[in-house]
Amino acid sequence: MNKDIKSVAVLGSGTMGAGIAALAADNNCKVLLLDISEDAVKKGKERIINEKKPLLSDLKNINNVEIGTFENDFHKIKNYDWICEVVVEEINIKRDIFKKIEEHRNTHSIVSSNTSGIPLKDITKDMTEELLKNVCITHFFNPVEVMKLCELIPGEKTNKEIINKLSIFLSKVFNKGVVYGKDTVNFIGNRIGCFFMLKGLHEGKIARSKGISLEEIDSLLSKPIGLPPTGLYGLIDLIGLDVMHSVGKNLATNLPDNDAGLPFTKLPSEEQNLFNNKQLGRKTGGGFYRIKKLDSGEKVKETFDLDNGEWNTFKKIQSEKDLNIILEDSELGNLVWNVMGSTLLYAADLIPEIADDILNIDRAMRWGFAWQMGPFEIIDKLGPKNVIKKCLDKNQELPKMLQVLEKSGNEFFYNENMYLDLDGIYKEISN
Repeated sequence: MNKDIKSVAVLGSGTMGAGIAALAADNNCKVLLLDISEDAVKKGKERIINEKKPLLSDLKNINNVEIGTFENDFHKIKNYDWICEVVVEEINIKRDIFKKIEEHRNTHSIVSSNTSGIPLKDITKDMTEELLKNVCITHFFNPVEVMKLCELIPGEKTNKEIINKLSIFLSKVFNKGVVYGKDTVNFIGNRIGCFFMLKGLHEGKIARSKGISLEEIDSLLSKPIGLPPTGLYGLIDLIGLDVMHSVGKNLATNLPDNDAGLPFTKLPSEEQNLFNNKQLGRKTGGGFYRIKKLDSGEKVKETFDLDNGEWNTFKKIQSEKDLNIILEDSELGNLVWNVMGSTLLYAADLIPEIADDILNIDRAMRWGFAWQMGPFEIIDKLGPKNVIKKCLDKNQELPKMLQVLEKSGNEFFYNENMYLDLDGIYKEISN
């Protein structure tokens, strides 16, 4: 366990697996890339070198990558320092892979899963103590070569040395921003981000019944509040309604009984109809929006009317609002509060359940979801006293960290290079 990570075995050669393998190869690691068939793994290799934008800074680094199949080459993982499982998000498939890892790994290797939301304890249930000491989750965000975030999640029995070693490697070699989460469903980024999206769909349905259009909703839930320009519906088009459907089912099964996200795990009826009709988003040529090519060759953007099932010309709306729309007492302000305000309160109630401190949560949302500020930074910008007043005016219970802030007598979550910890005392921010 004392030596540095010099070699990486990547199990699964899809988009994520190819991205991780490319990152390792580009940093002069010896890489073993395996998949279920020769065709699958060859496609994985092609993803690395034949994309419009290759995943390697120097194509010669593909020589660092050996490819193979699970059936013929799994035994080779014993020669690798870090074994990273990146197969499909099906727990039984992951468990089968982990059983094979147990059989073939050397006891000095680190093992991780790149799952985006399945708890490690479920993947490794009934596996050996030896494996449990050396296993964790390394949740990269897609595309791997672009997104800064990697969530590092230890299991109950994971050796601290494993986490320290991987953290150094991920930050120094892969140049990732590492955040530390707990082994809970969807970890940090996806727990908060998926609450925003699923709650947003339900609040969007109410807003549409009041005559507020998809375009207007997205114009507010985007740049004005420091989120990416895709907005709510554009983001879900990018991710896919099929993914959101699966995420919802996973959350419904694994969220705590009193979790504020439980009522929103099912898609609203209109979105469920889109899912049933395989109108999933960009991957199917359109979801809430689509790009249509006219006979003239011109491309136009269209919006799907969820009520009458027709496509209409997209209406671009440039909102003049800013972050303070969250606190505004108006119909649009209430919409933004019900989506974004609720997300801020949700995040403020998840410490220490999903992370030990506000720093890891803020970093996860900035680095993984491209928010300009994390939830606690947004609350500070709005003024915590204003958020507390809005919360009380709406008869909403104050979340845990706002209670901590109040009791501490401090005005903000951040104070120069310090952040407010769960005990109400400022701690120094470390890199």
